[in-house]
Amino acid sequence: MHDIGANLREPRLASMAVTKKLILASGSPRRVELLAQSGIEPARLMPMDLDETPKRSEHPRSLARRLSAEKAKAALSAITGDPAWEGSYILAADTVVCVGRRILPKPELVSEASAALHLLSGRSHRVYTGICLVTPDRTLRQKVIDTKVRFKRLSTMDIESYLASGQWRGKAGAYGIQGIAGSFVVKLVGSYTNVVGLPLYETVNLLVGEGYDVHDRWLEG
Repeated sequence: MHDIGANLREPRLASMAVTKKLILASGSPRRVELLAQSGIEPARLMPMDLDETPKRSEHPRSLARRLSAEKAKAALSAITGDPAWEGSYILAADTVVCVGRRILPKPELVSEASAALHLLSGRSHRVYTGICLVTPDRTLRQKVIDTKVRFKRLSTMDIESYLASGQWRGKAGAYGIQGIAGSFVVKLVGSYTNVVGLPLYETVNLLVGEGYDVHDRWLEG
């Protein structure tokens, strides 16, 4: 009897044999988790330690674009000459939060976080995430995604309790929407995952468009 299932399995095994590795130029647990939601598991995490200071008069969108590209290029430089990672995809991202053109920090100090939260209170702000993909032929592909978010007016208790939680530390704009700060959001226009740190729709489309086998990962699951 002819085994139809065997014929169906062969193309999948063949495609898996030539699947390229994906390097995520980040150590962000949030970005790893977001990729996992789409069935994507990077073969390697490579956090890039760069100076993220904005240039004079640099627009927030331009900053997100520049930093994502710099992270991707730094990761590419780090693997160049290593045959184990030759031909890999490299994905990098950077998220910038701003009120008007004022770029908010990724604070490590309570005083910085407090100032950012007071500025966000009762106002709308923008979240830009730049994504940069280096393809196996070393072409750079970039996108910048923009989401508009409005916070409620934060009470003194809101701010003090949130600062005590520590959930602001190291996060763009001093908050993570996937945590307690999600209760501060009155309105969001655009991509929610962009605010978390990686716009999934645009990222997956970019990967698929450049030949990364996202759908094989779904079958593996």
